[in-house]
Amino acid sequence: MKHGKKYTDSLKAYDRSNLFEAADALATAVSTAKAKFDETVEVHIRLGVDSRHADQQVRGAVVLPNGTGKNVRVLVICKDNNVEAAKNAGADYVGEEYVQKIQSEGWMDFDVVIATPDMMGVVGRLGKVLGPRGLMPSPKAGTVTPDVAKAVTEAKAGKIEYRLDKTNIIHCPIGKASFGAEKLLENFDALMNAIVKAKPAAAKGQYVKSCVVATTMGPGVRINPTRYGA
Repeated sequence: MKHGKKYTDSLKAYDRSNLFEAADALATAVSTAKAKFDETVEVHIRLGVDSRHADQQVRGAVVLPNGTGKNVRVLVICKDNNVEAAKNAGADYVGEEYVQKIQSEGWMDFDVVIATPDMMGVVGRLGKVLGPRGLMPSPKAGTVTPDVAKAVTEAKAGKIEYRLDKTNIIHCPIGKASFGAEKLLENFDALMNAIVKAKPAAAKGQYVKSCVVATTMGPGVRINPTRYGA
């Protein structure tokens, strides 16, 4: 794959074979953000588990202390008193009718879906649509809950979900390049602490195999995983 001049110049600015401490890696990644838009900073973490086994799944959610820098559009599927609670908390779309809207119109103008437990029988019909996009509400992610107000507040504040993919890697955004290395480090630490805490009992050997941070248009910078590899 051919890369542009800015990407090539960024590669020359640091040693790609080096394993950086998190603070240095994030500072290096931020320095490669040369696009005309505010690039997202993403972390890619390979874990020493096998996603094919149910007892080695790693999934959860964490509120990033400095948010994601993104305006999160929240859909809440609920009824009765929860409708008003969700609206007061700042949800963008609230109500049962959105299930039909998604089914019949293919409407997808949202980033997070929250549902109350009593609505999951209805929301389950959307599994084939929401599941592949990582949008299906889940108790583990805190998006199936009777406390919709709290869930909406957390989503708007920068709550992200992390989950293992089929290649045993977790991919997560941790903010924007404009945040600067210090705020990104706080977000990174919050995410890593949550992932380490979620280590399955069945996991053997080194837990965090590798960790790479990169901006939207920049090259990857490798982080020393030994600090998190217990």
